[in-house]
Amino acid sequence: MADSDSDSSPHTAAFWAQADALLRKNLTYQKRNINANCRLISFPFVLCTLLVITQTLVDNQLNKKSSKCGCRCIDTNGDGTCETVCGLQFSSLDQSPNCPVPSPLKWPPLFQVPAPQYRAVRSASNPFTDLPDESCRQTGNCPVTVFITGANQTLGQSLAASMFSPPSPLNSTTSVLGSDSLTNQDSFLDPAFVEGSLYNIQSQCTSNSTVNVSVSLNASKSSSFNFVRETVCVPSLNLWRNSSSEINDQIYRGYEKGNAERQYNEILGAYDFLNSNANNFNVNVWYNATNKDTVDGQYYLVRLPGAINLVSNAYLKLFQGRMELEFIKEMPKPATKLKLDIASLLGTLFFTWVVIQLFPVVLTALVYEKQQKLRIMMKMHGLGDGPYWMISYMYFLAICALYMFVFVAFGSLVGLKFFTLNDYSIQFVFYFIFINLQISLAFLVSAFFSNVKTATVVGYICVFGTGLLGGFLFQAFIEDASFPKGWIIFMELYPGFALYRGLYEFAEYSLSGNSLGTHGMKWGNLSASENGMSDVMIIMLLEWIALLFIAYYVDQVFSSGSGKNPKYLLQKFRKKRPSSFRRPSLGRQGSKVFVDMDKPDVVQEREKVEQLLLEPTTSHSIVCDNLRKVYPGRDGNPEKMAVRGLSLALPRGECFGMLGPNGAGKTSFISMMIGLTTPTTGTAYVEGLDIRTQMDWVYTSMGVCPQHDLLWETLTGREHLLFYGRLKNLKGASLKRVSHYHVIF
Repeated sequence: MADSDSDSSPHTAAFWAQADALLRKNLTYQKRNINANCRLISFPFVLCTLLVITQTLVDNQLNKKSSKCGCRCIDTNGDGTCETVCGLQFSSLDQSPNCPVPSPLKWPPLFQVPAPQYRAVRSASNPFTDLPDESCRQTGNCPVTVFITGANQTLGQSLAASMFSPPSPLNSTTSVLGSDSLTNQDSFLDPAFVEGSLYNIQSQCTSNSTVNVSVSLNASKSSSFNFVRETVCVPSLNLWRNSSSEINDQIYRGYEKGNAERQYNEILGAYDFLNSNANNFNVNVWYNATNKDTVDGQYYLVRLPGAINLVSNAYLKLFQGRMELEFIKEMPKPATKLKLDIASLLGTLFFTWVVIQLFPVVLTALVYEKQQKLRIMMKMHGLGDGPYWMISYMYFLAICALYMFVFVAFGSLVGLKFFTLNDYSIQFVFYFIFINLQISLAFLVSAFFSNVKTATVVGYICVFGTGLLGGFLFQAFIEDASFPKGWIIFMELYPGFALYRGLYEFAEYSLSGNSLGTHGMKWGNLSASENGMSDVMIIMLLEWIALLFIAYYVDQVFSSGSGKNPKYLLQKFRKKRPSSFRRPSLGRQGSKVFVDMDKPDVVQEREKVEQLLLEPTTSHSIVCDNLRKVYPGRDGNPEKMAVRGLSLALPRGECFGMLGPNGAGKTSFISMMIGLTTPTTGTAYVEGLDIRTQMDWVYTSMGVCPQHDLLWETLTGREHLLFYGRLKNLKGASLKRVSHYHVIF
């Protein structure tokens, strides 16, 4: 193809002309793939919509009558009209946390007492003869067991004997009370007075050992309500053990796993009096927390004060006096409404998948150009590394930024607290740094893939693997206060975990802000010791810069068509064309010869090449020196010799044709000459430039018509001509004429 117009130029286009050509091609390619782009953007739309639907269903459940403070219509004036009164006395256990409690109830301190069928008895794993026989479970009269140990056995047994001595007279203040009902997070409404059994623990039960326990509550100015329960007497069994380790072992053995279901051998509690004496009171307390729900991994301790007071009273009674624990109560609180933000609760995992799925998208686009030899074809037509990296990077950055903007905007539009409560400027900085880090990582990883399918599979394994590992492993480490912070930071060096940590912080602040009615994360919160967002941003920023530099270096050294020396960055960047020079290739070293020396024409050509290498001239455009290509053996097959020590010199202006049967090495030779593959040994010089290290400059004087179509599948022929014409510095009428040429088959 030729053009005689004066505005056409034979040399490569300038930097900005190359950048303009690549940008136009990318925008056209993006328009051709509009369906794929819509599918990509639809993912966060669908996910946010599902979260909104789930949030609506959850809110409907939370707003049901069973989730509000209990109310009742009471005739307070006796005139037949009733007044709606709401409060704890009309509420179930599920409703009580939502009630206003200006004056909390005074609950008697209770022990957590094992139910009759779970109390400790002799068993195969607990063969102690001082434990009761298992037959007591059939009659429901098994005692509750308390283990005692310490340095002074006499003192320990004396204290244990005085803990459960029958009070006189029997009353709810001096009795040792307990319940087998499970505790709540708070004690606004104690489950012992609503469900389960209430026990009176004594050293020995008699016929008159029943105690009625009542708790009074003022419902309004003119009415009151009493919780009244009758207790069931339970005898206590105090057993001495020789050491705390023996108690630990027996408590551990108390949880046996049977064939059908778990069988329990629970104890009431245990006390280690250590070195206690008349002048020193030092005790460790084991308490029963079996089957208790937890919040943030910690057991509710509302049953613990009674156990501590019991042993304290026993010590004071023996040596000094008595200290009464009359009641326990919560702090006053206003009416509350249960709020549950599903997006913040589940968003850390799901939004990790939403954001990190951009990684395989960018990765496959880069590997696609590598697999289809499009990158090398663009370099052959004059596209430099600078314009390619600048436009490709900014192109992917624009796509990712648009994707994240749509994601955050839609999430905010539908009212997800994850987005609306947290400061948008923090979100912008966090997402901006991460998408840059993600693009840099994709450029680096693409250097190690040559197949799109493989890159796609690996990319999406990283997507889902990161989310699952973050949700079920990394988050547990974050929430474990004993886990070293240094290891957390080390794990955040993996970009996926850094993303997960940042989203986790957003979720925690939005959850807290939603439940308390406050804002989410602000810039001032980043200085808090428990906030890991600042560490994450610093890590991602430094990794972004480092990975971008490493990715560019790897691309220059290992990508086809570049072939730069690994030490090239240590040299001063050269802005002018390198000088031409030739030297004998390393493939000539030693006495090994790769060609048939009996053929005169081969010997003559080799001698000609050797002479040209010793006395370089400009009369020959191409000089091949002992060029050799060997493909390694696979699947047990031997290695394949494709080009066997080819030496060739082509004078300037000569039209050269290469003939040979299939498998002779013609395609392998051409592939090495145009930079698609690298020689195994030997080299070639084009206009004095080495194809191993100076292909970028070779391309400025080379035109190639490849054997196979190296095209973007979704671009038309005219769009290809426009792109390559701009790379050849065509513009205006010349570019328009060139774009109308057609290939006729």
